[in-house]
Amino acid sequence: MSAKVIRQLRARPDATPLFPNVNRLAYFRDKKALRAIQQAEKRKNWPAARNLLETYVGQFGTENFYRDTQLLWRLGQLWDKAGDEQRARSYFRLALKHRRQSLTKVQQYYDSLEQKETELYVPLKKYYELVEYRKSIATFRPPKGVYTSMGDAINSKKEDYGPTLNTDSNLLYFTSKRKTRGRLQEVSDEDIYLSRRENGLWTEAEALPKPINSAYNEGSACISKDGKTLYFARCECPTCQGNCDLYEANFQDGKWSMPKSLGPGVNSPAWDSQPTLSPGEDTLYFASDRLGGFGLSDIWFTVKNKAGQWTAAQNMGPVVNTRESEVSPFYHPLYHVLYFSSRGQLLNFGDFDIYKTYRTRSRWQEPINIGPLVNGKGSEYYFTIDADSKDLYYARSEQADMKNLDLYSFPLPMEAQPTATTHIEGSLIDSVSRKPLNGLVSIIDTDNGIEVASKYLRDDGSFDFDLMEGSHYVMLIQSPDFFSVEKSFALKNDTVFQLMTNAIDYQLPMVFQNIEFDQDKANIRPTMYPTLDRIATFLVDHPTFRLNIAGHTDSRGDIDFNLKLSQDRAEAIRRYIEQKGKLPPNRVESMGYGSEKPLKEEKNREDARTNRRVEFRVVKPAGDEQFKADPAPTGKPEPKPAGGDDGW
Repeated sequence: MSAKVIRQLRARPDATPLFPNVNRLAYFRDKKALRAIQQAEKRKNWPAARNLLETYVGQFGTENFYRDTQLLWRLGQLWDKAGDEQRARSYFRLALKHRRQSLTKVQQYYDSLEQKETELYVPLKKYYELVEYRKSIATFRPPKGVYTSMGDAINSKKEDYGPTLNTDSNLLYFTSKRKTRGRLQEVSDEDIYLSRRENGLWTEAEALPKPINSAYNEGSACISKDGKTLYFARCECPTCQGNCDLYEANFQDGKWSMPKSLGPGVNSPAWDSQPTLSPGEDTLYFASDRLGGFGLSDIWFTVKNKAGQWTAAQNMGPVVNTRESEVSPFYHPLYHVLYFSSRGQLLNFGDFDIYKTYRTRSRWQEPINIGPLVNGKGSEYYFTIDADSKDLYYARSEQADMKNLDLYSFPLPMEAQPTATTHIEGSLIDSVSRKPLNGLVSIIDTDNGIEVASKYLRDDGSFDFDLMEGSHYVMLIQSPDFFSVEKSFALKNDTVFQLMTNAIDYQLPMVFQNIEFDQDKANIRPTMYPTLDRIATFLVDHPTFRLNIAGHTDSRGDIDFNLKLSQDRAEAIRRYIEQKGKLPPNRVESMGYGSEKPLKEEKNREDARTNRRVEFRVVKPAGDEQFKADPAPTGKPEPKPAGGDDGW
């Protein structure tokens, strides 16, 4: 297959280590090497201790990760002492993922290191509120529909999950427990179903015929690019080696062949399910809870040899797999990106979340949570993307009913895009005090309309995003502390922004230099538009805030004329702001004071010009915390069962 079809993505470099012994031995121990490490530590020869320990850890087998977790942590400390925080964090992450006991102090120390890297995503409820406020702003694109159920043609009252698409994305295969079997006891019968996309709509799902579906449980299928080979799980059958085994069937002469087991080299006496093919179709990834893994269930893979046979299964290793459960892998059809569901990674929003990991230089990088536009407080599994990376399909459950999975589909957000690997970062500070500002950052893809989850500024005023190169974006930073900052940019390479703005002092009125009218007139001049537009946008972003406008003139001329002129000018500004922001009339008040409240005694023209002004005072409601991040949650949810026999 050509490199144009399957290509390596440029991912951010990380310090994820390799462990070549994971699939070669269960446990590595070298007493002589351990003594040498201890001696170097006693002499406080930290470089020698670090090098010796890294060599030792690099030879870890599977069991070392939970039996010798403290060595991973110590190696992280030594790299931290050497000033290499990125490498230190990689070992700290491994220690936390594979610990079998509580490491509260370790977690707290790691969190302090990770503070700069923390993803302060805006909660989905607040995100939707922001979208509603911004619909009147031309540069903002409201969401196309997050958490969109695929409807009654696909979903049933029972569990529906395990979606997979053919190459043209017009055939959807999925698993359902909608049928039952047995006369005395109604036992759920898992089968594979098929729906066709016709005129943009999915047809009523139909079960695949025999011999794919049988009297036993079938599910979690994936299909080859030519549509002629189906891989799936069959469970609790007489010929099954374990609870569930992997099978393949071929489509010939208009019908499916008798399914054939992938054999004892791939299947185990345990549970093996949820297969996905690599783009070259030479590697099959799947989930298994067999012995010899890292956790409750792991992601494994098997490679097809030159004879067309699937070789003995291998574990994906300790970076992807944890002491908890990793399931439902999905390999993107065009790029070397693997998606999977996990409850053992260090950042999650609920029970099971979906992550992506990039393959670079024959190793898998640290998994990335694909964000709150996909992952919620319930569980998300069985992630699938069409070949164009436009839409995602996945199964999720609500927090109130963790077991009942339904299928959902909606446009793929930025965090889940495989090509979102170009990094932007920046910071926002007050131009006067030079102190960091609080607020939240939204990124809008103006070329494709792809959603990007909003984030809060960190305590140091910093933020970062991974975006798709070659697109045009608008960055919007909102806060009650300042007028919204908006910046357009075209993304070509990794980019750093250093932004400044003026903080609002609610105790003082604001006077803008460009708010200056023609003599004796109250018409809004074009030079005023940018400032007035920013004020209108601020009121749109903060729907509970009010604005007072006060018009003032100098002391020259008739007092009554000046009073009316100042009132007309304040009224003109009020009308402009209300129309621009589509605001209700009760949010903006305007008042003219003529020459009653001068700032200076008018001794010259400059003094008179100072007194000719319009003052803006923003009235902030008490207790407004909308644009400030909530405290980060601590702890993990208790494990909960989910899915069916095929979905464990």
